[in-house]
Amino acid sequence: MFAITWIAYAGFYLCRKNLSVVLPLLNRVSGLGAIALANIVFGCSLLYAFGQFGWGPLSDRIGAKRVVGAGLLVSVLSNLLMGARASMVWLLFFACLNGASQSTGWSGLVKTMAVWFRGGNRGIVMAWWSTNYVLGGFLATAFATWSVVETDLWPGLGWRRGFLFPALLLMAIAGAYLIVAKEEPEETDLPMGARRAPAVLGSMQSNLEVLAGLLCKPSLWMLSLSYFFLELCRYALMFWLPFYMVNRLRYSLKASGYLSSMYELIGIAGAVLAGYVSDRFNQSRRAPVSAAMLSGLAIVLFLEPVFSRFGLFGTGLAISLAGILSFGPDTLLSGAGAQDIGEPRAAATASGLVDGIGHIGAILSPYVVVFFSEHYGWDHLFHILAGAALLAAVVLIPIWKLKPRIQEDGVAEQK
Repeated sequence: MFAITWIAYAGFYLCRKNLSVVLPLLNRVSGLGAIALANIVFGCSLLYAFGQFGWGPLSDRIGAKRVVGAGLLVSVLSNLLMGARASMVWLLFFACLNGASQSTGWSGLVKTMAVWFRGGNRGIVMAWWSTNYVLGGFLATAFATWSVVETDLWPGLGWRRGFLFPALLLMAIAGAYLIVAKEEPEETDLPMGARRAPAVLGSMQSNLEVLAGLLCKPSLWMLSLSYFFLELCRYALMFWLPFYMVNRLRYSLKASGYLSSMYELIGIAGAVLAGYVSDRFNQSRRAPVSAAMLSGLAIVLFLEPVFSRFGLFGTGLAISLAGILSFGPDTLLSGAGAQDIGEPRAAATASGLVDGIGHIGAILSPYVVVFFSEHYGWDHLFHILAGAALLAAVVLIPIWKLKPRIQEDGVAEQK
């Protein structure tokens, strides 16, 4: 179950990150301008954010496997159709459909992980599991690049291969997921002496009661607000670091590309480190570890103008530290922390709300970057991002002692 859910979420990125690779080609062959392309990306991101608020509760009610499986298949279909025409309206419509289907993945699969893995080692398990979106994004970008640049298969399709090949691969992953995945463990799936968790599906009324109780928890909103500020910083770094290095630091495009990739690749270490520290040294409390790493991220971002004075080494060091210190709290807040609050019964709803609110910060990040870099300069932009990271740390103080409680049957409950 760990493997198939890991592959499923990494697979979603095949039909998400390919759009960034195809965009320059669309600009070249179809005449779509920068504003038109930006609208397509915005539409996809907007539907992804708002989809989180609906698919999470639905996964809790009818089962995550159905919701995630449908999302995988609709994402395949939307990508196949995006490769059919290069008109603005056509691409925007199916990009929005793809964004909505992509948003089924995180909340549904996080719920599955909450049902299958107990709270005592949840931080460690989710730290390793969350490497799916780091490696998934990296591999998906490489595969999409190979599809449109390197391979000679179906040369007449051109840019359309950037949608077709990832969709075909995701179709195979979707089939494997639907065959292998189980909604919840049976007695034979559990270690000796363990008992199966109670059923997580329920009636409409009971699920509404669970949702209402969840929305009344201040811890959910503190976690979500922190994640909002973190995602604003993380997406600003992920998408704008190459632009910053080329235009502000005057690095070559090649050097900027390689340096920026360190943010995600080395960020894996931060995700794993945060999980181990949380479970082994902090009694599975997520807030102290996240707040400490977010404070460190604020310091690194504030000092980025100083780091850059030491050339490629200094910039690379700052990017690496930022990756470690942002991906650590990212996996704790959106994964294990949301599971702790939602418990197995409402884990999808909790993670959907946290990720949805966080992604609103991601949507706002490009506007923050453009406004402050153009009006006040890049150095001041990093100071603004440092302030956002510090706010993300501060809002976690009220839930400093929040942790899961492990019952005898292995079910995690909020304490």
